Amino acid sequence: MRPEHPDPTRPAEADGEHPTAGAALPADAAHFRRCLGMFATGVTIVTARAGDGGFVGLTANSFSSLSLSPPLVLWSLNRGSRSLADFRAASHFAVNVLAAGQADLARRFASPQVNRFAGVAVHAGMGGAPLLDGAIAWFECETRSHHEYGDHRLFIGEVKRCAWVPGEPLVFAQGTLANLGAPGGG
Repeated sequence: MRPEHPDPTRPAEADGEHPTAGAALPADAAHFRRCLGMFATGVTIVTARAGDGGFVGLTANSFSSLSLSPPLVLWSLNRGSRSLADFRAASHFAVNVLAAGQADLARRFASPQVNRFAGVAVHAGMGGAPLLDGAIAWFECETRSHHEYGDHRLFIGEVKRCAWVPGEPLVFAQGTLANLGAPGGG
């Protein structure tokens, strides 16, 4: 029996069984992906100068801030990626936060396409990392470390320069690229 005047400093117990009680284990990859898909993320294209002097880039939604002081960000890359060696060797990388109208660009950089940069307007960033025109924010980073965890390599970079322009972000949730809508809109 619950008290009539519950203690406001303590959480209330919910009735019934919690959804995690009978859920599949995280080892079930499809179940784990569905659960992760409920967390909406921004969409980025991470870029760097490749060892051969060309550009390397890929779509990533694993981007996150790590620290404000010093300014650090992180992102992760599948260990099986053809771009892994180039990112491991790069002294710098850039994180390009995509705008709502850039879903086709996100798909292009997520595909196995050979020259993802063909026809894409870029500016040279720090360490030669390409900055994509049309993005709504850019983080130019010096690679601080990268380490293997599970089936991915985690990259940590110190932000040396960053900028943003007004715009609507592209988001990814439940396996779909979508527009967030105007901030503060109804």
